[in-house]
Amino acid sequence: MATQTQPIDLYFWTTPNGYKISIMLEELGIPYNVHMVNIGKGDQFKPEFLAISPNNRIPAIVDPEGPGGEPISVFESGAILQYLGEKFGEFYPADPRRKAKVNEWLMWQMGGFGPMLGQNHHFVTYAPEKIPYAMDRYINETHRLYGVLNKQLDGNEYICGDYSIADMACIGWARGWERQKMDINEFPNVKAWIDRMMARPAVKRGFDAGKDHTEKMDLATDKQAQSVLFGQRAK
Repeated sequence: MATQTQPIDLYFWTTPNGYKISIMLEELGIPYNVHMVNIGKGDQFKPEFLAISPNNRIPAIVDPEGPGGEPISVFESGAILQYLGEKFGEFYPADPRRKAKVNEWLMWQMGGFGPMLGQNHHFVTYAPEKIPYAMDRYINETHRLYGVLNKQLDGNEYICGDYSIADMACIGWARGWERQKMDINEFPNVKAWIDRMMARPAVKRGFDAGKDHTEKMDLATDKQAQSVLFGQRAK
Protein backbone atom coordinates (compact mmCIF):
# COMPACT_ATOMS: atom_id res chain seq x y z
CA MET A 1 0.00 0.00 0.00
CA ALA A 2 1.23 3.48 -0.89
CA THR A 3 1.76 6.04 1.83
CA GLN A 4 0.66 9.65 1.69
CA THR A 5 2.74 12.31 3.39
CA GLN A 6 1.18 15.42 1.84
CA PRO A 7 -2.59 16.00 1.94
CA ILE A 8 -4.67 15.38 -1.15
CA ASP A 9 -6.68 18.43 -2.19
CA LEU A 10 -10.38 17.62 -2.55
CA TYR A 11 -12.52 20.10 -4.49
CA PHE A 12 -15.94 19.46 -3.08
CA TRP A 13 -19.54 20.37 -2.46
CA THR A 14 -22.06 18.51 -0.32
CA THR A 15 -23.67 16.41 -3.05
CA PRO A 16 -23.94 12.63 -3.57
CA ASN A 17 -21.02 12.77 -6.00
CA GLY A 18 -18.89 14.84 -3.66
CA TYR A 19 -19.50 12.49 -0.77
CA LYS A 20 -18.16 9.53 -2.75
CA ILE A 21 -14.67 10.94 -2.46
CA SER A 22 -14.79 12.23 1.11
CA ILE A 23 -15.98 8.76 2.16
CA MET A 24 -13.15 7.07 0.23
CA LEU A 25 -10.52 9.38 1.73
CA GLU A 26 -11.91 8.77 5.22
CA GLU A 27 -11.92 5.00 4.66
CA LEU A 28 -8.30 5.17 3.51
CA GLY A 29 -7.35 7.27 6.52
CA ILE A 30 -5.08 9.54 4.49
CA PRO A 31 -4.67 13.31 4.95
CA TYR A 32 -6.74 15.60 2.76
CA ASN A 33 -7.80 19.21 2.54
CA VAL A 34 -11.34 20.20 1.56
CA HIS A 35 -11.76 23.10 -0.85
CA MET A 36 -15.40 24.11 -1.05
CA VAL A 37 -16.66 24.83 -4.58
CA ASN A 38 -19.97 26.66 -4.18
CA ILE A 39 -21.84 25.31 -7.16
CA GLY A 40 -24.83 27.57 -6.46
CA LYS A 41 -22.70 30.68 -6.93
CA GLY A 42 -20.78 29.46 -9.96
CA ASP A 43 -17.42 28.61 -8.38
CA GLN A 44 -17.25 25.64 -10.74
CA PHE A 45 -16.79 28.03 -13.67
CA LYS A 46 -13.71 29.75 -12.27
CA PRO A 47 -10.60 29.25 -14.40
CA GLU A 48 -8.59 27.74 -11.55
CA PHE A 49 -11.23 25.04 -11.05
CA LEU A 50 -11.70 24.42 -14.77
CA ALA A 51 -7.96 23.79 -15.00
CA ILE A 52 -8.46 20.60 -13.00
CA SER A 53 -12.10 19.83 -13.84
CA PRO A 54 -12.82 20.91 -17.43
CA ASN A 55 -16.41 19.60 -17.23
CA ASN A 56 -17.10 22.19 -14.49
CA ARG A 57 -18.39 19.57 -12.05
CA ILE A 58 -17.33 18.55 -8.59
CA PRO A 59 -15.60 16.53 -7.26
CA ALA A 60 -12.01 16.77 -8.37
CA ILE A 61 -8.74 16.06 -6.61
CA VAL A 62 -5.13 17.11 -6.85
CA ASP A 63 -2.70 14.53 -5.51
CA PRO A 64 0.67 16.19 -4.86
CA GLU A 65 2.26 12.73 -4.74
CA GLY A 66 1.00 11.36 -8.03
CA PRO A 67 2.68 8.86 -10.36
CA GLY A 68 6.44 9.33 -10.39
CA GLY A 69 6.14 11.64 -7.41
CA GLU A 70 4.66 14.44 -9.52
CA PRO A 71 1.29 16.13 -8.85
CA ILE A 72 -1.74 14.87 -10.74
CA SER A 73 -5.30 16.16 -10.99
CA VAL A 74 -8.25 13.83 -11.52
CA PHE A 75 -11.87 14.73 -12.22
CA GLU A 76 -15.04 12.58 -12.47
CA SER A 77 -15.98 10.81 -9.26
CA GLY A 78 -15.70 7.28 -10.68
CA ALA A 79 -12.24 7.96 -12.08
CA ILE A 80 -11.14 9.42 -8.74
CA LEU A 81 -12.38 6.33 -6.87
CA GLN A 82 -10.49 4.07 -9.28
CA TYR A 83 -7.34 6.17 -9.03
CA LEU A 84 -7.35 6.14 -5.24
CA GLY A 85 -8.26 2.46 -5.10
CA GLU A 86 -5.39 1.52 -7.38
CA LYS A 87 -2.87 3.80 -5.68
CA PHE A 88 -3.58 2.64 -2.15
CA GLY A 89 -4.59 -0.94 -2.91
CA GLU A 90 -7.81 -0.83 -0.92
CA PHE A 91 -11.52 -1.19 -1.73
CA TYR A 92 -10.68 -1.91 -5.40
CA PRO A 93 -9.60 -5.50 -6.04
CA ALA A 94 -6.44 -6.38 -7.94
CA ASP A 95 -7.88 -9.74 -9.03
CA PRO A 96 -9.17 -9.23 -12.60
CA ARG A 97 -12.52 -10.98 -12.09
CA ARG A 98 -13.30 -9.16 -8.88
CA LYS A 99 -12.14 -5.87 -10.36
CA ALA A 100 -14.42 -6.39 -13.36
CA LYS A 101 -17.37 -6.87 -11.00
CA VAL A 102 -16.59 -3.67 -9.11
CA ASN A 103 -16.15 -1.81 -12.40
CA GLU A 104 -19.54 -3.07 -13.60
CA TRP A 105 -21.36 -1.71 -10.59
CA LEU A 106 -19.36 1.51 -10.51
CA MET A 107 -20.34 2.12 -14.16
CA TRP A 108 -23.93 1.15 -13.32
CA GLN A 109 -23.98 3.91 -10.75
CA MET A 110 -22.25 6.44 -13.00
CA GLY A 111 -24.49 5.71 -15.97
CA GLY A 112 -27.82 5.08 -14.27
CA PHE A 113 -28.19 5.22 -10.51
CA GLY A 114 -26.76 8.73 -10.37
CA PRO A 115 -28.11 10.41 -13.52
CA MET A 116 -31.63 8.94 -13.33
CA LEU A 117 -32.02 9.73 -9.64
CA GLY A 118 -30.69 13.20 -10.35
CA GLN A 119 -33.39 13.71 -12.97
CA ASN A 120 -35.90 12.44 -10.42
CA HIS A 121 -34.71 15.11 -7.97
CA HIS A 122 -34.93 17.78 -10.64
CA PHE A 123 -38.42 17.12 -11.97
CA VAL A 124 -40.00 16.12 -8.65
CA THR A 125 -38.46 18.83 -6.46
CA TYR A 126 -36.86 21.67 -8.39
CA ALA A 127 -38.50 22.08 -11.79
CA PRO A 128 -40.54 25.32 -11.88
CA GLU A 129 -43.22 23.51 -13.87
CA LYS A 130 -44.49 20.13 -12.67
CA ILE A 131 -44.53 17.89 -15.73
CA PRO A 132 -46.38 14.65 -14.90
CA TYR A 133 -44.81 12.68 -17.76
CA ALA A 134 -41.27 13.59 -16.70
CA MET A 135 -41.99 12.94 -13.03
CA ASP A 136 -43.50 9.53 -13.77
CA ARG A 137 -40.68 8.67 -16.17
CA TYR A 138 -37.92 9.25 -13.63
CA ILE A 139 -39.78 7.92 -10.59
CA ASN A 140 -40.45 4.70 -12.51
CA GLU A 141 -36.82 4.42 -13.62
CA THR A 142 -35.67 5.10 -10.07
CA HIS A 143 -37.94 2.30 -8.88
CA ARG A 144 -36.48 -0.07 -11.50
CA LEU A 145 -32.91 0.76 -10.46
CA TYR A 146 -33.66 0.19 -6.78
CA GLY A 147 -35.04 -3.19 -7.79
CA VAL A 148 -31.81 -4.02 -9.62
CA LEU A 149 -29.77 -3.04 -6.58
CA ASN A 150 -32.06 -4.98 -4.25
CA LYS A 151 -31.58 -8.13 -6.31
CA GLN A 152 -27.79 -7.70 -6.37
CA LEU A 153 -27.73 -7.33 -2.59
CA ASP A 154 -29.67 -10.56 -2.06
CA GLY A 155 -27.21 -12.67 -0.08
CA ASN A 156 -24.51 -9.97 -0.20
CA GLU A 157 -23.58 -7.63 2.63
CA TYR A 158 -22.13 -5.24 0.08
CA ILE A 159 -22.80 -4.72 -3.60
CA CYS A 160 -19.92 -6.83 -4.89
CA GLY A 161 -19.68 -9.08 -1.85
CA ASP A 162 -16.76 -7.30 -0.22
CA TYR A 163 -16.95 -3.61 0.64
CA SER A 164 -15.69 -1.56 -2.30
CA ILE A 165 -15.76 1.72 -4.17
CA ALA A 166 -19.04 0.54 -5.72
CA ASP A 167 -20.72 0.91 -2.33
CA MET A 168 -19.15 4.33 -1.79
CA ALA A 169 -20.43 5.44 -5.20
CA CYS A 170 -24.02 4.43 -4.47
CA ILE A 171 -24.69 5.33 -0.85
CA GLY A 172 -24.97 9.10 -1.28
CA TRP A 173 -27.73 8.57 -3.82
CA ALA A 174 -29.49 5.71 -2.06
CA ARG A 175 -29.88 7.52 1.24
CA GLY A 176 -32.14 9.99 -0.58
CA TRP A 177 -34.80 7.34 -1.23
CA GLU A 178 -37.56 9.30 0.51
CA ARG A 179 -37.20 12.44 -1.60
CA GLN A 180 -37.09 10.17 -4.66
CA LYS A 181 -40.61 8.98 -3.78
CA MET A 182 -39.47 5.44 -3.01
CA ASP A 183 -40.86 3.16 -0.31
CA ILE A 184 -37.66 1.65 1.03
CA ASN A 185 -39.61 -1.24 2.56
CA GLU A 186 -40.15 -2.52 -0.98
CA PHE A 187 -36.39 -3.06 -1.13
CA PRO A 188 -35.41 -4.81 2.12
CA ASN A 189 -31.91 -5.70 0.96
CA VAL A 190 -31.20 -2.09 0.03
CA LYS A 191 -32.63 -0.92 3.34
CA ALA A 192 -30.35 -3.28 5.28
CA TRP A 193 -27.37 -2.22 3.17
CA ILE A 194 -28.06 1.49 3.79
CA ASP A 195 -28.16 0.81 7.53
CA ARG A 196 -24.93 -1.18 7.25
CA MET A 197 -23.23 1.61 5.32
CA MET A 198 -24.39 4.38 7.62
CA ALA A 199 -23.04 2.46 10.62
CA ARG A 200 -19.49 2.66 9.23
CA PRO A 201 -17.57 5.41 11.10
CA ALA A 202 -15.68 6.51 7.98
CA VAL A 203 -18.94 6.86 6.04
CA LYS A 204 -20.34 9.05 8.80
CA ARG A 205 -17.20 11.19 8.72
CA GLY A 206 -17.38 11.38 4.94
CA PHE A 207 -20.91 12.74 5.12
CA ASP A 208 -19.74 15.31 7.66
CA ALA A 209 -17.14 16.73 5.26
CA GLY A 210 -17.67 20.40 4.59
CA LYS A 211 -20.66 20.71 6.90
CA ASP A 212 -19.13 23.67 8.74
CA HIS A 213 -18.37 25.54 5.53
CA THR A 214 -21.47 24.99 3.41
CA GLU A 215 -23.68 28.00 2.86
CA LYS A 216 -27.35 27.15 3.00
CA MET A 217 -28.81 26.83 -0.48
CA ASP A 218 -32.52 26.24 -1.09
CA LEU A 219 -32.76 25.30 -4.75
CA ALA A 220 -36.54 25.53 -4.61
CA THR A 221 -36.35 29.30 -4.04
CA ASP A 222 -32.80 30.43 -4.88
CA LYS A 223 -33.16 31.84 -8.39
CA GLN A 224 -29.45 32.53 -8.79
CA ALA A 225 -28.54 28.96 -7.88
CA GLN A 226 -31.23 27.65 -10.24
CA SER A 227 -29.82 29.73 -13.07
CA VAL A 228 -26.28 28.55 -12.41
CA LEU A 229 -27.05 24.88 -11.86
CA PHE A 230 -29.88 24.33 -14.29
CA GLY A 231 -28.80 26.85 -16.93
CA GLN A 232 -25.16 25.77 -16.50
CA ARG A 233 -23.78 29.26 -16.73
CA ALA A 234 -22.45 31.70 -14.18
CA LYS A 235 -24.37 34.87 -13.38
